[in-house]
Parts: sequence; structure tokens; C-alpha cells
Amino acid sequence: MARLAYRFAMASERVRATAIEASSFPDLARKYHVRAVPHSVVNETETLIGAVPEGHLVEAIRKSSKNGGLGGS
Repeated sequence: MARLAYRFAMASERVRATAIEASSFPDLARKYHVRAVPHSVVNETETLIGAVPEGHLVEAIRKSSKNGGLGGS
């Protein structure tokens, strides 16, 4: 998932990606209720758990943007 997110970030200046190692940042893991990895959070509004198809990440980004996510239009 991180690789896919980074590809999106490289393709669009409106997308940023950061990968966090949950065991190294337990406070963040608790904040986002991480129980399994990969666990992706899009603009604090959408969550994807597990390795999902590319289209699911695209849809989460679109949905987050429409719902007023950070940097949304």
C-alpha cells in the first residue's frame, strides 16, 4: 500500500504519502486504531485495512476529497 500511495504522490502534487512503522510509533497506532497492517488512513477521514486493489485507494482519495478531507476541493 505504501508503494502505491507513493506512486500517487509522485503523480500528483495534490497527494502526499507518508509510511509509519506502527511498532515504532505506538501513539499513532493507538490514535488510528491500528490492529493489522497495512492500515491506510486518507486525510483523517477514510481508512483502508489490508492490501487493497488500486481502485479502492483511488476511491478513498476521491471520497475524502469530496467530504472535505485535508486539501479537498
